[in-house]
Amino acid sequence: MRTVLFLVTLVWATVWDGGTCIVARFLRRKRVPGGIYDRAQRHWGRVILKAAGVPVTVEGGGHIVAGEPQIIASNHTSLFDILAFLAWLPVDPKFVAKKELFAIPLFGPALFAAGHVKLDRRNLQQAFGAYGVAARRIREECLHILVYPEGTRTRTGEMLPFKKGPFVLAIACQAPVVPAYVEGAFGIQPKGSIRVRPRPIRIRLGEPIPTAGLTYDDREALAERVRAAMLALKSGMEAAPAR
Repeated sequence: MRTVLFLVTLVWATVWDGGTCIVARFLRRKRVPGGIYDRAQRHWGRVILKAAGVPVTVEGGGHIVAGEPQIIASNHTSLFDILAFLAWLPVDPKFVAKKELFAIPLFGPALFAAGHVKLDRRNLQQAFGAYGVAARRIREECLHILVYPEGTRTRTGEMLPFKKGPFVLAIACQAPVVPAYVEGAFGIQPKGSIRVRPRPIRIRLGEPIPTAGLTYDDREALAERVRAAMLALKSGMEAAPAR
C-alpha cells in the first residue's frame, strides 16, 4: 500500500510541480531565491517523502550560508537522498544534472525551467563547458549546487570512487565545498526496484572546505580532502545514532 501511495504521489507531484515550473517559465517569471521555482521543487520533495513515509532530519545546517555560493558534495544512494535535499535543506539547491534527465517528458522541461544545468558526461569537452556555465551562474546568482562526486548511485551502500568534474566546478567558481553524508536512504528503494521500504533519512553537513586560490591542478587533492571529510561525517553518525 505504501508503494502504491508513493508511486501515485510521485506521478501527481511531478505533473503538478513540474507543470508549475513550465508554466512559470512560459510566463517569464524570474528565478529568485525562494520564488515559485524553488517552492515547487521543495513541495515536490516533501509530498513524495511524506507519501513514502520517510522522515528527514538535517544536522549542521549552519554550514549552509544563504546569499553565498557553495558546492554541496554528498554520497548518492537512491532517489530519496535527492528528495531529502530538495525538501529539507535550509536553501534551495540546484543540480548539475546528467543530460538524460532532461529528456524525460515533463520532468526534463521542469528541470530546465527551474534553472538546473544540463551535463553530457559522454562528451568531456561539453561537460567542462557545462561546468563553466554553472560556475558563472554560481558566482553571479550565489547559487548552492548539489553534486554527487561518485557520478552514480551506489549498489552496495559504500561510497564509489570520486569523479573529478565536481571539484573542477568548485575550483572554477572559487566556491567552498560543503561535505555532506546521507544515512538511511540506501535500501528505501533499491536500484531497479519500485517497492518502498520506509525508514528515516539523516543528513549531516560538515564544515565548508575553501577553494579560494586553488587551480585545476588541485582538483585531485580537493577531491581527496572532501572524501575524507564525508567519511568522517559517516563515522560520526555511526558513533552517535539519531535519537
